[in-house]
Amino acid sequence: MYRQSLRKRVAIAFAICVATLSVVWGLAFFAAIRLSEDRVLVNQLQRAADNYPTLMANPRGYDDASGLPESLREWGQTNPSEGLYEFTAEELHVAVVSAGNEQNNAFVVLDVAGIEAASSEDWWWLLLITSVVGALGAIGFGLGIIVMRRAVAPVWQLAKMVEDIDLENLSAGDHKRIEASRFGDDEVGVLAETIEKTLERISAFVARERYFTSSASHELRTPITVITGALELLEQSDLSTTDVEVLDRIRRSTLDMKTTIEMFLCLAREIDDGLYEEQFLVMPLVRQAIDQQRYLLNGKFVDVEIDFIDVEIGDLSRSVACGHAQAFSIAVNNLVRNAFEHTLDGQGPVTIHVEERVLFITNQVRSDADEQHTPTEASSPNGYGLGLGIVQRLCERYGWSFSLRADEVSVAARLSW
Repeated sequence: MYRQSLRKRVAIAFAICVATLSVVWGLAFFAAIRLSEDRVLVNQLQRAADNYPTLMANPRGYDDASGLPESLREWGQTNPSEGLYEFTAEELHVAVVSAGNEQNNAFVVLDVAGIEAASSEDWWWLLLITSVVGALGAIGFGLGIIVMRRAVAPVWQLAKMVEDIDLENLSAGDHKRIEASRFGDDEVGVLAETIEKTLERISAFVARERYFTSSASHELRTPITVITGALELLEQSDLSTTDVEVLDRIRRSTLDMKTTIEMFLCLAREIDDGLYEEQFLVMPLVRQAIDQQRYLLNGKFVDVEIDFIDVEIGDLSRSVACGHAQAFSIAVNNLVRNAFEHTLDGQGPVTIHVEERVLFITNQVRSDADEQHTPTEASSPNGYGLGLGIVQRLCERYGWSFSLRADEVSVAARLSW
């Protein structure tokens, strides 16, 4: 599929490494064999030269055990079976062969004294061979690393490029840093091209999102401001009771629309200009939400019980939260609105309880509170008001915690920060 795929490059690199090591090891073993042969012949010739002009036959043949050297005579009389024997102490090698009769065997004796290396010399040879083997192993290991690094270098380069990109603050030109064209027509090139195109789409989306939120923030708020101003002018006129009620409904709808716009802009905005660590008072936002949504209880005999407790700071009115004040206000407004809307006439009270870093809002949904029911943890908040789904998203966005506990009698919302 690819002319020079990564898989093929790795296979070729591995084959080159193995072939190189095989050749080196073969040459090393061949050199060791030739060196051993030369050493044996040189030692045997040196021994003959030391005994010149008397040249001793070596090896020598013996027809029976009585002719063997004295150190071997007793062993030979035991009639050993055919084979090769080594006598280390005597420095003799003996071959027992058939002599053509069933009673005795013949013996061929090789005297290796002066031919085999001494024990101390063997240790030096062992040290030399071990050093050579270790050096070859180190060379092979280094060669393998070099070859494999060259084979996977494109993957490492691509990973480094991706690592250097700040995914939290993507710019319009971040996709150009991948430079997919430099990786060629292989798997790494396809991967680099895919990442480059993906980042290009994400960068374009982020640019569109920022343009939309900046434009929508102005374009959507302007009509709301105009309507609010017009309502203020109308309030200064002489209006009938019916007109005042109509203006109140328009004002509430305008306020709901403004809250909805602010809520969706908060969720759509990629960054919030460093407002995540803003500190604000909780109680004023809760009271504001209650005042804004109290109209939902008009005509209902429902009480609102407010309870603020802060055991650490002692001042019940100065409970502080950290995060985004506007988003927190939107979340509280949705919770209060949901509680007021789903509480029917006479099914009160609605309880709003604030402790240290926790807000509880509980409302009754059934008048028969004495009946026993098994409470359940709501798996989805959408069944108790669309706004609760927005609250869940806001909490996930700003690091707060939201849960909803509901049964057939009551619904309890919990918001912690």
